[in-house]
Amino acid sequence: MRTEVIQVSDGAKLMARIYEPAGPSQGSVVIGGAMGVRQDFYAAFAQWLAGQGWRVTTFDYRGSGDSVPDTPHGRLRGFKADLYDWTRDYETVIDHAHAAQPEQPLYLLGHSLGAQLPGLLGNQHKVSGLLSVAAGSGYWRENAPQLKRIVPYFWFFIVPLATRLCGYFPGRKLKMVGDLPAGVMLQWRRWCLNPRYSVGAEGEAARQGYASVTFPVLALSVTDDELMTLRGTHSLIGFYENAPRDIQCIAPEDLSVRRIGHFGPFRPEHEALLWPRMGQWLAGLSRSAVA
Repeated sequence: MRTEVIQVSDGAKLMARIYEPAGPSQGSVVIGGAMGVRQDFYAAFAQWLAGQGWRVTTFDYRGSGDSVPDTPHGRLRGFKADLYDWTRDYETVIDHAHAAQPEQPLYLLGHSLGAQLPGLLGNQHKVSGLLSVAAGSGYWRENAPQLKRIVPYFWFFIVPLATRLCGYFPGRKLKMVGDLPAGVMLQWRRWCLNPRYSVGAEGEAARQGYASVTFPVLALSVTDDELMTLRGTHSLIGFYENAPRDIQCIAPEDLSVRRIGHFGPFRPEHEALLWPRMGQWLAGLSRSAVA
């Protein structure tokens, strides 16, 4: 593994990690992380994928993880970024990975938010497929039951107040999501309060962006996901209306374990049974069909 600084056209600098396979590469994988989740979290899985012959790139969106800008106090107060900026970050990392292996297929492995943003990408033609993991539309009424009971308090009280007071969302102190730029958090709030999520909040241009996706999309829905539901997954994957698409459900009993959850698919304890399945699904993606 090596660390690289990838610069976006507007000057933002992203910290990325490249995991090279030991032998011949079967293609590139860009892992798009979940909201507030550092790329460190995906390190073990990325290393495992590289061992299966993939060239893997992970990264932190601007204003998160290792891509937090240098400030006197290392904080995000006043830092300007929204989810469209994060989409540009995603595009830039895709460009970087594609340039390294232009003749090889490039797949996205999107965890939660990382499977929501590809519909807004401007370089979809460089992508050969998307494996969506534990991702849904994010609309609060489609959240998992336990989350749905508390999330109105989060969106209507905690987020507006904390963001206004701090100039960013202080998620680490609140033990919620993580520290995030104000623009990201407030735009995400608009998405989550809209029945059509990003498509409803951003309008026709966003709808057309998702509709323009023609690469195959395979979604993994985890039955004991504490955040997302199968209904939400259907909503999100439905935005990719012109893409070959399918949804696979996986339950803890399928792996003979007590729990998987929203973050479990990337935890090392699932290396023996779940990671090989994810690797097979990733390898099975093609432009014409979903295996």
